[in-house]
Amino acid sequence: MARILIAAIGSHGDVAPLTGVGVRLRQAGHQVTIAAFDRFSSLITASGLHFRGVAEPDTPAHDADVNVTKGLAEFLAPRGMRSLGAAIISAVQDVTTDILLLSPFSELAGHPLAEAKGIPSMGIRLQPCSATSQFPPATLGAWSAGGAGNRLASHAGAWLVDRLYGGVVAGFRRELDLPKVSASKSRKNRTESKWTVLHGFSTYVVPRPLDWRPGLEVAGYWWPETDPQWRPAPELTDFLAAGDQPVYFGFGSTMTSAADAARLSELVRGAVHLAGVRGIVQTGWAGINADDDDILSVDELPHSWLFPRMAAVVHHCGAGTTAAGLRAGVPTVAVPGLGDQPFWAARLRNLGLSTDTIPQRASTTERLSEAIRAATTDQELKDRGRRAANVVGAEDGAAYTVAAIDRLLG
Repeated sequence: MARILIAAIGSHGDVAPLTGVGVRLRQAGHQVTIAAFDRFSSLITASGLHFRGVAEPDTPAHDADVNVTKGLAEFLAPRGMRSLGAAIISAVQDVTTDILLLSPFSELAGHPLAEAKGIPSMGIRLQPCSATSQFPPATLGAWSAGGAGNRLASHAGAWLVDRLYGGVVAGFRRELDLPKVSASKSRKNRTESKWTVLHGFSTYVVPRPLDWRPGLEVAGYWWPETDPQWRPAPELTDFLAAGDQPVYFGFGSTMTSAADAARLSELVRGAVHLAGVRGIVQTGWAGINADDDDILSVDELPHSWLFPRMAAVVHHCGAGTTAAGLRAGVPTVAVPGLGDQPFWAARLRNLGLSTDTIPQRASTTERLSEAIRAATTDQELKDRGRRAANVVGAEDGAAYTVAAIDRLLG
């Protein structure tokens, strides 16, 4: 039995898939602890896993009147990453563990922490961001600068990270009584040692780039664990039973500021009525509420339960929501916003699994309603979705991950 610590730092969509990995590791005989922001305590403990709470940095993103872009900028600034890293170290430094699994936001502190503990680590990522000629880092969106340009974009991004956070990493190393090593040298050491990074998506959606270095692996999707005690609210089951299959709407935790929630609520309400469908709206961080006779607003709930009951899903194309839509085999209307969302939207479009992409900033009632009508009536689109679900459902990303960890630990 190994003692495994998963540092899962991010939004619900970043944390939930790793509960499924944790459960499979536990079933394989390992002791698993997930370190995440305090608000995810119930999500993790309901899965039967140990939890370590990480204090969440106080940024304007938690202020309902401030745009999330400003909050993200402060979170990603050196001061924000220093605060986050200190919180991670404080939360898990005393945990006895044999290996650290590091999500992207935990890596700045996680690498020196693993070194100080004298244990191996492994990267766990939901997006492809390593250097390849095929595309730039997914977090930069859905564009291409050609083979050389795409690789340059990745290398330039890595250089910028090392320049921006070099002092932050040096501070962590001092705190942990480690010798001085620059951030760029540490990165080079990881590359030369073929440091393992597992990616939790399907090769059907993103084939492993042929020019990736050894150690960069695609595991397959990691599916969130569902709380066995969870039951749908009566108002939800009543709504589903009262008419045709509805269309789901969700815009994620990086959607917008609360000040814009009213606009999105009106957009959804107008599109539902114009398309002649019923809707279920996940309220999200900004609190979208479009309730009327044909629309029901809901809080966080398992997509694995809800999506198969939908006629189509309209969403921001976060990695986790994209995966859930693929698994359910239902058509997608892609309404991407920030970061990697345009990348996943483009992947769905290229695979013929979504209607035309509608960037959030360009969304209108008319355009959204037309896309909804197409998604709910195009039989070929539905058939492709079912075939994709069969492919994705046959993969077992958690089993791949368990095997990779067992190999690393010997």
